[in-house]
Amino acid sequence: MPNTSHDDDRIEAKFGELRGLREGALIAYLTGGDPDPKTFLANSTALIEGGADIVEIGIPFSDPIADGPVIQASSMRALSNGTTPLRILDMIRELSTEFPVPFVVLSYYNPILAMGLGRFLQKARESGVDGIVVPDLPVEESEEFRNLSLKHNVDTIYLAAPNTSRTRLRTVLDKSKGFLYLVSLYGVTGPRDSLSPQALEAVRAVKSLARGKIPVSVGFGISQPEHVSAVIQSGADGAIVGSALVRIVGNHLDDPSDAETQLKKTVQSLKEATRLSSN
Repeated sequence: MPNTSHDDDRIEAKFGELRGLREGALIAYLTGGDPDPKTFLANSTALIEGGADIVEIGIPFSDPIADGPVIQASSMRALSNGTTPLRILDMIRELSTEFPVPFVVLSYYNPILAMGLGRFLQKARESGVDGIVVPDLPVEESEEFRNLSLKHNVDTIYLAAPNTSRTRLRTVLDKSKGFLYLVSLYGVTGPRDSLSPQALEAVRAVKSLARGKIPVSVGFGISQPEHVSAVIQSGADGAIVGSALVRIVGNHLDDPSDAETQLKKTVQSLKEATRLSSN
């Protein structure tokens, strides 16, 4: 059965488990339904078998303002094959029935509104979704959504950036549940060759303000094991890798089995970099 227990905060529990092991969390992202349902399910399984601690699944949207070209292209592939939010939730149900890892959904607000907040959140929880990220919903405008999310026991994961003011950051930390999503750079998602010193400074500043009340995970531009190691060494509780994995999918559309192999291998190396004892 999918994870539908309303008493089981699996994201919180996962971070607690990893702290005991002296490891950061590897949060691995794929766009839902990309390039087709069967391949997506196989690729998601590869992430989990490779060692992903949390799986983040994006609901494709026609105007993904926070996403760079790699994820934009994956959204177009998924949408062109008829992917819908309900179909993605069905796929998550299938995955959560088989695997005990926490699942997080990333969706822009429009698809959620189109389905209806209560209906979306109920379907999400019934499918085994543990948390949700909505990049275009500011914390100041999210009270109704957050209250309904809490009612359905779906964690609300808010984003913060290096230039987020301390006053607003306190609000984001207070309202977030599961973890805080710290954007490591200005601009859109996408693989980068290196992390800026500013990203690591932001990790330290946010962790200091969080005071251990909620885990902090870093995303946007995290694509290599050394990036993962750097943010974990700087105090982050987790690293979020998306575009680098989605790019593997896009590069192997004619050879899906090789995509699975490459995804599993890549995730294994990224996960290894979360282990403080091995750094």
